[in-house]
Amino acid sequence: MPAIFTDEKPGWKGYIEWEDYPEKKAEAAEILNSQEFSLPPEFQFVPLPKTNPVLIGERWKQYHHALGLNHFFKHSWDVVQEEKPNLIHLLDFPYNGETRRHQLLAGKLTDNKYHFVRNHGGVPDIQEDKYELEIGGLVNKHVKLTLKELKDPSRFPQEEVIVTLQCSGTRRIEQILQYPGDGDELINAPWVYRGVPLKKVLKIACGGVQPECKHLEFIGADTYFKKNNVYNYAVSVPLRKVRQSEEVLLAWEMNGKPLPKMHGYPLRIVVAGYIGARSTKWVYRINALAEPSWGPVQQQEYLYYTSQVRAREPRAHMGNFRRLTPSFSQIGKQNARFSNGFSIQQMPVSSVFLTHLNDNDKKKLMQTSYRSAIIYPEDKKVIIHDGTITLRGWAYSGGGNWVERVEVSPDGGSVWYAVEEEHLTEKHYYAWRLWKIDLPVDAEGWLEFCVRTWDSSNNTEPTFVRSAWNWDLHVTSSCHRIKIYSVNKSRPATAARLKELKNRGVPFEPLTRPLEFELETSHDFKAAVAKHPREPLN
Repeated sequence: MPAIFTDEKPGWKGYIEWEDYPEKKAEAAEILNSQEFSLPPEFQFVPLPKTNPVLIGERWKQYHHALGLNHFFKHSWDVVQEEKPNLIHLLDFPYNGETRRHQLLAGKLTDNKYHFVRNHGGVPDIQEDKYELEIGGLVNKHVKLTLKELKDPSRFPQEEVIVTLQCSGTRRIEQILQYPGDGDELINAPWVYRGVPLKKVLKIACGGVQPECKHLEFIGADTYFKKNNVYNYAVSVPLRKVRQSEEVLLAWEMNGKPLPKMHGYPLRIVVAGYIGARSTKWVYRINALAEPSWGPVQQQEYLYYTSQVRAREPRAHMGNFRRLTPSFSQIGKQNARFSNGFSIQQMPVSSVFLTHLNDNDKKKLMQTSYRSAIIYPEDKKVIIHDGTITLRGWAYSGGGNWVERVEVSPDGGSVWYAVEEEHLTEKHYYAWRLWKIDLPVDAEGWLEFCVRTWDSSNNTEPTFVRSAWNWDLHVTSSCHRIKIYSVNKSRPATAARLKELKNRGVPFEPLTRPLEFELETSHDFKAAVAKHPREPLN
């Protein structure tokens, strides 16, 4: 390993300071640009592997190998095995893990070991007694604070906040299934965080910020690669967000326990109501700035590209005259630029089905000792019912807007049924509400259900995913839809067929498997055709 790329501080393994050393960044870029790397894995036009990990981050491992940083991904995977062994490992490095459906709603608060993970680099290993946070830039006093100092309640007032953190890729698969773009899928979940509001630290430790300060930048200890350049993870939020009391927290505790290494131990930023990417893990520096961070994660990632953009482009030549005509073009690989997308900050209103539990699913839950009826079946499942289908889900809105109402439609969005308040969990400014509804369903066969949420600012969701599709496949905010095959056993003919299947020892599923016995007796068939001939008699 080149000496220039060694760990930065004693007790801070897996951390290299890039932002303070332009010559070090330039040397890393020269090395990276001199080599060729594997292409990113394809997961939209081809089926995802059934393996776990699902995808292997060869390209990112090769970046690290080129700089002599192999130990980064070995340590990160060791942490996965220690803290997240039972997640769906979407990408082994940098680690991306998704909560399994039966884990997601084991309680209103998601257990630490089941919480999703979205990492952009390796997992640093920082000793608490060696940790310090530096605050600089446009503050009245530059300071360095140990974690012990931050945890001192006599110096800084502490807060506990229930927060749902949401990756902007949540529900991304719905966009991919319609039109592929650029991205992966993750989920969201709520935590209880404990820490100190950044607003209080700036006031008490730094004597406040200077008048020119408009944004706060957070820099994390993980190493981030972007187009053959290397950085420390850096993002920012507006000062007005920080000033809103506990909405920006310096957190060291999660669900009553110290932060797991995977989630930012020993200290992270938590930005309530904002995209999860702003909640920087392993934060070691905060800069007060006059403008947003120029880090690539802030300026070049997590951008929302609207479906259509209006542009004035040359369309014809008349001698030396180039005529410009307005045109509309879908933003995509052919024309996307950093400047024609806008940064995602506050998250939109969203809701999802986590539906009915049938007998087989109950058996699965009993075998795995989970205590709640959770999120079954998935899309395209068969539901055998007696005229009522139970559906469950979550509903969320960002920016401090709480969920007011959840509505479910059994016919694709024409008729809506409101979830009763008694079947919604309590309201929080920054966290989801879980909901349940027993929906009357008489129809049989394939049905499409959808759900929408209304928040405290009267925001709701677009009816169809196409309305919210964007090139980077971010913030899928349309009504969540599932298709289920309805079998209503309160109907006599259906009840008779189900009884016959039971007597013959034939399972109803798989749905597409043909029945191996006659659908009716020859006598009944002939009688029916005689009563209602298939062709005209004359």
